[in-house]
Amino acid sequence: QVQLVESGGGLVQAGGSLRLSCAASGRTFSTYAMGWFRQAPGKEREFVAAVSWSGGSTYYADSVKGRFTISRDNAKNTVYLQMNSLKPEDTAVYYCAADRNPWETGYRDPAAFGSWGQGTQVTVSS
Repeated sequence: QVQLVESGGGLVQAGGSLRLSCAASGRTFSTYAMGWFRQAPGKEREFVAAVSWSGGSTYYADSVKGRFTISRDNAKNTVYLQMNSLKPEDTAVYYCAADRNPWETGYRDPAAFGSWGQGTQVTVSS
């Protein structure tokens, strides 16, 4: 298990960019696949992006593909979510998640991840 802390959220205008960071406290961060999820008011938590332990494979929700980029720096125990061309519908609390093998359950399912951060608010104005 790892402990995760998100940062980088804030208020931006539509069309702008924002980079979220997730710092992990565990010594075995490099062995974990990482994911980003988001939850808007009145909606269920939804998958945004995921990256394999090596960083060699990435996956995105159709709604963010081409606009968001997930990456990781294992030397810094940190995963990032670069968000470009932001839209008002991107407004949500964004959560970082980690698991040794979310692929077994399905990386789009929040239940596949065993460790979660506290979330960071992203608000996109029109």
